[in-house]
Amino acid sequence: MRIFLGIVIGIALTIGAAYIADSARGTNASAEISDRPFVNWDVIDDELKALSAMLGEKWSSITKQAKETTTGTDQAKEK
Repeated sequence: MRIFLGIVIGIALTIGAAYIADSARGTNASAEISDRPFVNWDVIDDELKALSAMLGEKWSSITKQAKETTTGTDQAKEK
């Protein structure tokens, strides 16, 4: 459990540090290569939205199957 917590905290610190570094630099369309942000946050945003939508679909599928299984089991017990 400690390893998992350490990994999660490490990921959060890395993302936070990249965000702070990018925020401090600012954005400039004509920036040189050295002034560009570390991370393209628009791509990250799009990927997170897609991941969230996929997880929502999977979760609804799992809960639907669980409800069908539970309902089917209850009806079999009543008969």
